[in-house]
Amino acid sequence: MTALVLDTNIVLDAFVFADEAAQPLLPALAQGRLQWLATPAMREELARVLDYPQIVPRLAACALRAQDVLAAFDQHAVQVAPPPKAPVTCSDPDDQKFIDLAVARQAILLSKDRAVLAMTQRLAAWSVQTRTALEPLCPPP
Repeated sequence: MTALVLDTNIVLDAFVFADEAAQPLLPALAQGRLQWLATPAMREELARVLDYPQIVPRLAACALRAQDVLAAFDQHAVQVAPPPKAPVTCSDPDDQKFIDLAVARQAILLSKDRAVLAMTQRLAAWSVQTRTALEPLCPPP
């Protein structure tokens, strides 16, 4: 099973925005082809972001509530203990938790965040792949 770390924007793409690039994620998780790893801090960040003024109207337009998205997080993510700080540091401190977990678990890190993507080569040295989409990971079964 392939381990993944999803940054908050990817979670929003999958569970709120129904972004086409994120659509392979849900069936792959449900079928056990991928394992989404997350820490309590990642869930807390998602809860905070779901309350942002630009997100609340989108939730309403999709007939979603923040608690629905958090329930999906709880259903699909395997919560793990926060790992120690990775030997590589992200320029955005808010993204460090994703880096730390991906390095600790040698997981694929899905992100569209510039600060994270700028670390692609440095993370590869620690056996972490960074990707912006799942498509190469999730061929149909």
